Amino acid sequence: MNRILIVDDDIELCRLIKKCIESEGMKADTVNAGFEGLKKALEEEYHLIVLDVMLPEMNGFDILMEIRKQKSVPVLMLTAKDSEIDKVSGLRMGADDYLTKPFSINEFAARVHSLIRRYTTLNSSGQLEAGEVLAFKEFKIDVSKRIVTIEDEIIELTAKEFDLLYFLASHKGQVFTKKQIYSQVWKEEYAFDDNNLMAYMSKLRKKLEKDVANPAYIQTVWGVGYRFSQEA
Repeated sequence: MNRILIVDDDIELCRLIKKCIESEGMKADTVNAGFEGLKKALEEEYHLIVLDVMLPEMNGFDILMEIRKQKSVPVLMLTAKDSEIDKVSGLRMGADDYLTKPFSINEFAARVHSLIRRYTTLNSSGQLEAGEVLAFKEFKIDVSKRIVTIEDEIIELTAKEFDLLYFLASHKGQVFTKKQIYSQVWKEEYAFDDNNLMAYMSKLRKKLEKDVANPAYIQTVWGVGYRFSQEA
């Protein structure tokens, strides 16, 4: 059974989305403060963490950064601010998706299912052969274990970052439009959300490239989209 942690100081909202999650056949734990939320996120195993930005004791961004030091579990950020800066900041820190309050419970359920599906599909589907490894000049992708290493040092990637990297790296030299990438990796209809995709590309380059200004792996094809270098 999938387990979800909800960290939000709005007790009524927690009750509502807990009821929604349980009606979908999943288990939900709720926490209303930052420190306790971080403790549960690090000590217990979850398939998804729903994390509010504005929390007592410790804000959601700080919690997210601590989670990402140890885990790649998907994180859905909730924010009451319809601010592009907040959204992009969360994505760059390692969030996998975000919802702006107020939101419909149906949209919330759809995002939850989408994130969990992306997190588990590659490990359980026939796409991944046991022991499959993609090797490049500077790093390796152990596909079945979902691990990326540079000189045997593990590079921490979020679930979405790994999916994005794997999709591009498994199609070396092929140029994909932003719409194609979004539909394949996010499994959702592309809604011209450039900042979302660009934030992930930026994070991947910072983690993988020696020279971010002149990337050797994830390359921009101006006016079209992105590709993983054929020469990698």
